Amino acid sequence: MGELAFAAQKRAAVLGRMGREHFDILIIGGGITGAGIALDAAERGLKTALVEMQDFAAGTSSRSTKLVHGGLRYLKQFEVKMVAEVGKERAIVFENGPHVTTPERMLLPFHKGGTFNAFTTSVGLLVYDFLAGVKHSERRRMLDIRATLEREPLLKREGLKGSGSYVEYRTDDARLTIEVMKEAVARGAIAVNYAKADKLLYDDGRISGASVTDRVTGQSHEIRASLVINAAGPWVDTLREMDRSKEGKVLRLTKGVHLVFDAKRFPLRQAVYFDTPDGRMVFAIPRDGKTYAGTTDTVYTGDTAHPRMTAEDRTYVLQAINGMFPDVKLTVKDVESSWAGVRPLIYEDGKSPSEISRKDEIWESRSGLITIAGGKLTGYRKMSELVVDRAVRELGRLHGQTFRACRTRHIPISGGNVGGSAGWDAFVSEQAAAGAALGLTPETARAWATRYGSNAERLFAIAARSMKEASETEAALPVEVRVPLLYAMEQEMTVTPSDFFIRRTGALFFQIDGVKRWKQPVIALMSEHAGWSAALERQYAAELDAYLREAVTPVEAEEKPDAVKAI
Repeated sequence: MGELAFAAQKRAAVLGRMGREHFDILIIGGGITGAGIALDAAERGLKTALVEMQDFAAGTSSRSTKLVHGGLRYLKQFEVKMVAEVGKERAIVFENGPHVTTPERMLLPFHKGGTFNAFTTSVGLLVYDFLAGVKHSERRRMLDIRATLEREPLLKREGLKGSGSYVEYRTDDARLTIEVMKEAVARGAIAVNYAKADKLLYDDGRISGASVTDRVTGQSHEIRASLVINAAGPWVDTLREMDRSKEGKVLRLTKGVHLVFDAKRFPLRQAVYFDTPDGRMVFAIPRDGKTYAGTTDTVYTGDTAHPRMTAEDRTYVLQAINGMFPDVKLTVKDVESSWAGVRPLIYEDGKSPSEISRKDEIWESRSGLITIAGGKLTGYRKMSELVVDRAVRELGRLHGQTFRACRTRHIPISGGNVGGSAGWDAFVSEQAAAGAALGLTPETARAWATRYGSNAERLFAIAARSMKEASETEAALPVEVRVPLLYAMEQEMTVTPSDFFIRRTGALFFQIDGVKRWKQPVIALMSEHAGWSAALERQYAAELDAYLREAVTPVEAEEKPDAVKAI
């Protein structure tokens, strides 16, 4: 892979190159949809550029329930086609990146007077297995009361009738996005974060690019392309307004909040998907010594770039947990961390947030701006295929260009060359041994193999280098923090400490004490490598401190949230 093309210190040079060349497509938006489009387009041979105004995955794509799931909930809305499609896509996502996606049994309990019963659960899961093409080992199982409590003793016993068991796929949504983006870059795409499209460019009324500002240096560049694709997620309508084409269907943003607890306070044995008294559904999922639960589903009109947990959100999730797991008796003091995200849904008149379809749609304006709106994390690859198919047809009409058909169904993402799911366990064991041979602890080597997949060897190389020639600043960090940080800066375009602690590692959510412990040495090392001024170092430190506060402190007035200052 071309590491230099995706190094944080090469951003300005890459943006300069973007301003000097002409592209087949310019993608605006660096979430999972934009990353997927970039990979598909680059693999087919399109000259591809992508800009993201924040960090990659900083919007919806790092703030989900962190599941690549088959859409069981959409059976309630009779979204049969969606369930069939995303169920099959889920298996593809897993095979192409086992290091960021993990199958996990999910329990769906039913109680007297609840939304579900034995019959509806059994039939629903049976239909789900059929539509989603679930493989035999992962198909639904119906459990009686005793078997249900054996699997999860914390469940509410009063009125319990049994449960259904099925498989969901847990993922690291931000790392999934960054691995897809890295694979796109490896195949020829050019992508830059912290680059905001301020103005759309036109030739004779047809869109022909965008004026983009580097939010780190302040420099502007005009990037020209035959086609411009709007994959801006929650900002899709903002770009449509710039294009003067916001008409017909529009987005409605809804907000989801998740809370994180230490497993000692919420010792959940396995993932549970349960209904609440108001008819909504909540997930509770164990992960790496923690348990997280969510989500809320409310209309959101606040700061799109910076959604926050409110006291009401926190109370709702806590009440849902304590209602289904009455013995845990969680309080606000038990909340170790949280995250809030917005979902860009296509507005449907008269429907509540939880009823609005998650389907995706592609629109093309009179100027030629192609917009992809709606959709789900699980379906990103198929959505990308449809968008690039459209782009290819348009490039053929405009310039007579021809490109090959989509092949991403069988392309591993960055880090995914591990022999598929069948070879995953053996790969991790081999990498743990290889890392131990270099002097790493088996636990660290295994953790890197699990998180970075086949890119673990790159971290091993950095570890060997840094053990020999570590600066005093580098030596202040333990190898299990230092090496992932160096890798993130050199090969994952990590610009700020928040990028590293939130989107490259998820530590602010699941290891918040470690963030507090290592934040100053991390900032010092990043500053040393990037040559930050004292003022910029203070700004990044303040930004990270704000995120640490907000992880546990709710905002009172959602309409005017205390926005973290953007760079």
